[in-house]
Amino acid sequence: MKVSRRTNAGGRSLDLLNLFVANIQTGFGPFIAVYLTTRGWTQTTIGVALSVGTVAAMVSQIPAGAVVDMARRKSVIAGLSLLAFSASALMFAIQPGTLSVLIAEILHGFASCTLGPCVAAMSFALVGRAGLEARFGRNARYSSVGNAVGAALMGAFGYYVSTRSVFFLTAALSFPAIALMLPLRRLDARARPNPNVRHRATLRSAIRVLEDRRLLIFGACEMLFTLANAAMLPLASVSITEQMPEDASLLIAAFIVLPQFVVVAISQRVGLYARRNGRRAVMIVSLAILTARGVLFAITPSPALLIPIQVLDGICAACNGVLVPLVTADIAGGTGHFNISLGTVGFAIGIGATLSTTVAGLVADRLGETSALLCLSLVGLAATLFAALLLPETRPGNGR
Repeated sequence: MKVSRRTNAGGRSLDLLNLFVANIQTGFGPFIAVYLTTRGWTQTTIGVALSVGTVAAMVSQIPAGAVVDMARRKSVIAGLSLLAFSASALMFAIQPGTLSVLIAEILHGFASCTLGPCVAAMSFALVGRAGLEARFGRNARYSSVGNAVGAALMGAFGYYVSTRSVFFLTAALSFPAIALMLPLRRLDARARPNPNVRHRATLRSAIRVLEDRRLLIFGACEMLFTLANAAMLPLASVSITEQMPEDASLLIAAFIVLPQFVVVAISQRVGLYARRNGRRAVMIVSLAILTARGVLFAITPSPALLIPIQVLDGICAACNGVLVPLVTADIAGGTGHFNISLGTVGFAIGIGATLSTTVAGLVADRLGETSALLCLSLVGLAATLFAALLLPETRPGNGR
């Protein structure tokens, strides 16, 4: 019973950590562009600053994963990452000059890449391999709750106080998350690799894990998924703004919030489905739904009718929120290289996100938003076929 109580306490702490981290990350989303616009920044300079953050996060994925793998105390790395979030938010709030904003973006990008693997490693340590499906489902659920609550809080602060206050709130929310490291630090011992297996910590063994065909194919599937997905909502937002400029903000807010409720509702069920039917089935279903969403976006005439279609985005988000850490754990869990493998998949996702907005923007400028959405749907269809033909099943044993 004593162990059970500790596990339950650790689970509750991890739930709250996912919630607060999502709260914090919301402050580094669209609010940055709004805030910098009020400070007189041009769209070009805002775009450059955001691109610096995106590139920093993408480049940091693999080295950050290696840092977390080597760290004996994951809770300390997580706490430092949260302090970096707080420092980045304060740099935006106090001195939003060009140099400080760029430094804040780089700092936030690297800290994001260390915090995510720490949460995944602590989840693995808490429940072991047998409970990963349900645990990663809970992580996705509480992250979505945090996104919704964070968006509401920061929207209210930005509207009723000032756009600057959003970043003070972001910094303040880091400290409850840091306090959660105290109950979670007992997981550090269980998150360490087995010291009796010396070859696990070598560079050669890390390369062997990263060359695993299953990891490479899964990373390619995630890259194609993000390539098809990342630009869909921005393209739909442009179309909505052109057709209904007065109601665009309200509709786009609904587009952002609705999928979060879907993720909250189904994330744990997705984890259980992955346990019973395999990871490959979840990946194929997610890609097929993404393809259908792009086609429906392209052919639906009324912007208001697009809102229920966003339910499909919530299903895809739940599937990928569970699949990315779960499949990585199937392949690299217990090798001592779980987090660097997770960083490799994150790097592939970053490539897809970067290409998505660029390619979709070029097609939209030349052929229109509808053609761009259909182009993204074709990418989703190609990804579905790729996964159906090449993606191997990684579920260990018979899934029990």
